[in-house]
Amino acid sequence: MSDTPITDMAPATDLIVAGETPGAQNAAAVYLTGLAPGSRRTMREALNTIAEQLGVAEVRNAEEQDVRCLHTPWGKVRYAHTVALRAALVERYAPATANKALSALRRVLQEAFRLGQLSAEEYQRAVLVPTVKGKREPKGRVVTTSEITALMRACAADPTPVGPRDAAILAVLRGTGLRRAEIAALDVRDYQRETGELLVRSGKGNKDRRVWAPSGTRAAIEAWLAVRGEAPGALFFRVFKGGRLSAKRITDEAVAIVLTTRATEAGVSACTPHDMRRTYISELLDAGADIATVQKLVGHEQVTTTASYDRRGEAAKRKAVELIHIPFFFSNMKEH
Repeated sequence: MSDTPITDMAPATDLIVAGETPGAQNAAAVYLTGLAPGSRRTMREALNTIAEQLGVAEVRNAEEQDVRCLHTPWGKVRYAHTVALRAALVERYAPATANKALSALRRVLQEAFRLGQLSAEEYQRAVLVPTVKGKREPKGRVVTTSEITALMRACAADPTPVGPRDAAILAVLRGTGLRRAEIAALDVRDYQRETGELLVRSGKGNKDRRVWAPSGTRAAIEAWLAVRGEAPGALFFRVFKGGRLSAKRITDEAVAIVLTTRATEAGVSACTPHDMRRTYISELLDAGADIATVQKLVGHEQVTTTASYDRRGEAAKRKAVELIHIPFFFSNMKEH
């Protein structure tokens, strides 16, 4: 794809505005503020992708995060830009990724309209671009039992407090299917030791839900609590060099780093927190759990989203086919 910014491809308005200050009047800031932390990160990245195509230069905040979407004059986006954006997204990304970016764009343009930065007529025109059709092979993979074992052994070999903490994080990832932002947000009070219940507060869609940790996950949490202590606050602390505990909560990025680091130590192929989530969903479905129950456990809005996480593969299909009984009454016939 050409590296020419969309400002040159669709020159209805020059979108390159240097030094714009983000704040309450930035449509992207308004939109992102209303999202849960995990969704906020995902949609910020999608909007940054769009801003890049619009010719907006990279801007980094104090945490070294790209926040160019907060420096983009969304009120100047017009139909010509959104058509060119859709074409660029189709060329570069899978349909689901392209549609996620277009969805974020529509929502931001809606906020620009509400802020009085975009007229009703220009807004209606700009959001008229259709969704992207098509389907690709699903991303991600299943994390095998032997790989989980290797990861947990790598944690057990670490004599510092980081070992039991990382083991508990990985056990929660694999045993509950929580998103990494949901794990980072857990407090001690959210874990019920008697039942293994974990309360997810303000998950995706700003909804609370309850999940239950299996015995292995509960054992890992208990081992970490023996190191962490019972004081209120974040369930998973940061740990300084030398093993000194901090009362500061880990970040969702740290959850991903824990998995990457332990995978390298254990010689396990690269996997992500979302692969753990996919594995959790696939295993529950393979065990016979109905998809509606799994949907509620993982906090999906639509059951079709849960189905898209199924990575059981061809073996599950073959197993399902064996449930069909076909009566056959002929014995082997000899040739005459």
